[in-house]
Amino acid sequence: MKLFVGNFSLEVTEEELKKAFEPFGEIASVVVIKEKYSDESRGFGFVEMHSQTEAQAAITALNGKEWMGRVLNVNEARPRPQFRQDGFRKGGGRHQNSRKRGGKRRDGKRRSRWGF
Repeated sequence: MKLFVGNFSLEVTEEELKKAFEPFGEIASVVVIKEKYSDESRGFGFVEMHSQTEAQAAITALNGKEWMGRVLNVNEARPRPQFRQDGFRKGGGRHQNSRKRGGKRRDGKRRSRWGF
């Protein structure tokens, strides 16, 4: 079971996070999320545990508890939102195809398909 761990100190390492969760059971993986360019911690991460009962014990024991000067937020990780298969998010600007504005100019003449 994958757990979300949030609001921890920016100085926390993956090893320290692993040590905090080891008393509750066997850990499969630990990841501290870091900034893309500066490689600094973003203050949250994920802990994956082999057993669901061990993970629930960790949630019960650590959620809302102070650890290294911060109050932890520990709960079951939610799946990432799904994006389109082409890799782009849905949406766009106001004029997705600027050539199709159409209409008339102020002087009453029709616009060409290029907008002038």
